[in-house]
Amino acid sequence: MTPEQFIAGLPKAELHMHIEGSIEPELMLALARRNGVAIRWQTEAELRAAYRFTRLQDFLDLYYDGCRVLLQAADFREVTRDYLRRAHADGVRHAEMFLGPQGHTTRGVPLAVVMQGVLSAMEAAEAEDGITSGLILVAQRHRSEEEAMALLAEAEPWFDRILGFGLGGAELGHPPSKFERFFARCRELGFKVTAHAGEEGPAAYVREAVELLQVDRLDHGNACLDDPALVQELTRRRIPLTVCPLSNLKLQVVTDMAAHPLKTLMNAGLCVTVNSDDPSYFGGYVNDNYLACQQALGLTQAELAQLARQSFEAAFMPEAQRAQALAAIDDWVALADAAV
Repeated sequence: MTPEQFIAGLPKAELHMHIEGSIEPELMLALARRNGVAIRWQTEAELRAAYRFTRLQDFLDLYYDGCRVLLQAADFREVTRDYLRRAHADGVRHAEMFLGPQGHTTRGVPLAVVMQGVLSAMEAAEAEDGITSGLILVAQRHRSEEEAMALLAEAEPWFDRILGFGLGGAELGHPPSKFERFFARCRELGFKVTAHAGEEGPAAYVREAVELLQVDRLDHGNACLDDPALVQELTRRRIPLTVCPLSNLKLQVVTDMAAHPLKTLMNAGLCVTVNSDDPSYFGGYVNDNYLACQQALGLTQAELAQLARQSFEAAFMPEAQRAQALAAIDDWVALADAAV
């Protein structure tokens, strides 16, 4: 069995993926036409040519521009359903997706419209493909903590449909400590909490996310390697890292995949998972990320299976469902071993 075949059939969870970051160029152009939104590009080729980033902010500028085409519930349903269909084809059994409502409500799109579209797509994906999913609402860190609190209050009608809350956006100049009260309130309400930290920000931001925000999971977290004591703490407490290799490459966090710290993180004993982040912008869905790491870092079949197991270990899912997924991985590994 080739690495491509093994990865394709490997059951996995995806835990770091932004719904708005999965709008493929064809869909973005179609929604722009449908909703009468003027965008800077006329063809898919022009749009793909714009996916050249030297830093996170370059990407965010284009990302927020792309969000402008999302106006109706049907738009949010379509982009979410497309992603879940693609994830299912990649062997993803469970996806936990980020949604950034502030980027829509500040444009005048009611939160009810956003939630209606996204939630209906999640329901359809489970009914039609059997893929389960959860929703994590992300506060944008360039905004104030008061605005994050307002988001939390506005989301109350959907509390029973929301898995957790997170923190995203440009890191530099916006440390996790800026949102300490917001995260405390989310935890008080019983939500899971995650935070983007240590992608372009320093190890100190990762430490703040752990010690001040008390996150259940770290999104990215690469920079923790600069603080050996922090690595030990993350390992001891088994706090998962949702690493996004092709995203790191595309945003020049690493110069090439051979320099990616994934294997170093694994060797340190950390609970690491592999994810696509914003797949349409960064040139790959979850299987593309697994394969890129396998090829560049020489990951063995056992290491690939370890990453998949850890994706379910890190997921915010019922224990019975987790056990079923882990058993499916064991079955697939046994089948691959028998094929040798």
